[in-house]
Amino acid sequence: MHTRTLGQGLQVSAIGLGCMGMSQSYGPNPGTRDDMIAVLHSAVDLGVTFFDTAEVYGPYVNEELVGEALEPVRDQVVIATKFGWRIEDGASVGLDSRPEQIRRVADASLKRLRTDTIDLFYQHRVDPEVPIEDVAGTVADLIREGKVRHFGLSEASAATIRRAHVVHPVTAVQSEYSLWTRDPESEVLPTLAELGIGFVPFSPLGKGFLTGTVDTTTAFAKGDVRATIPRFSEPNRTANQALVDHVTGLAADKAATPGQIALAWLLAQHPWIAPIPGTRRTSRIQENIAATAVGLSADEIADLDSLARRVGVHGERYNEQHLGLVGR
Repeated sequence: MHTRTLGQGLQVSAIGLGCMGMSQSYGPNPGTRDDMIAVLHSAVDLGVTFFDTAEVYGPYVNEELVGEALEPVRDQVVIATKFGWRIEDGASVGLDSRPEQIRRVADASLKRLRTDTIDLFYQHRVDPEVPIEDVAGTVADLIREGKVRHFGLSEASAATIRRAHVVHPVTAVQSEYSLWTRDPESEVLPTLAELGIGFVPFSPLGKGFLTGTVDTTTAFAKGDVRATIPRFSEPNRTANQALVDHVTGLAADKAATPGQIALAWLLAQHPWIAPIPGTRRTSRIQENIAATAVGLSADEIADLDSLARRVGVHGERYNEQHLGLVGR
């Protein structure tokens, strides 16, 4: 497995593993808890060192799963988790990044993750009620206390990233980024390049669409978040098929899969990008990490760079409620 260096010298595997789907958002899990622990173990065996979770996934059960699975190899891996929600009766009911809440979450996450230190602690969504300077200062205190190693932000605007970075260096920013979600390119990525901050794209495979396994015939299971996302409505899936067809054609020419092309394109954007595709299957982890060996020519990268603009992307990436939480 190739490695990448995020901000502040944090070294991670070039392809990480997003663990959210093992507990929520993509319908019933086809495997048991033991199955998911086995998948996490296989990821380590395959060279993955970068694992992403959050207290709100479940809530709580995803951190517990990751903590149990990775405890035997804790010194070999980087674990990222997140704070920023108020959770009541097993559900998130709003944002909460007050300093006292950040501290409570850090202590609880440490116990669930069975570790003494959180490697990378992200603010999950920017809380407009709490100055980002207060957030950064609180995480800086946790770093000084040894409870946290690195500070991260998720779905933050360039302006917020700059303000936070003044108080304490930001190691990584996590946001959605893929061949069909290009929002970070205009302001966020140039800011990260300037400040020396790493970037961690989530949903780098377009929540499965860019793998070619989702089409107009796909019926989403109960609890699958894609059923609520405008981009995945049947008319929009039909309209967006042209983008996947193009990627599929290039994949056939390269003896690769469409998902590998999508990941190889991301890796070619900047050396400080480390995507975290999620999966519940070892076979997918094997496929994803093989993307590091897929070579794209300058012409192929340029062609993919312009793909979304040429063919168009139909439908928003979030519903209206969730769109209001990003880019602050």
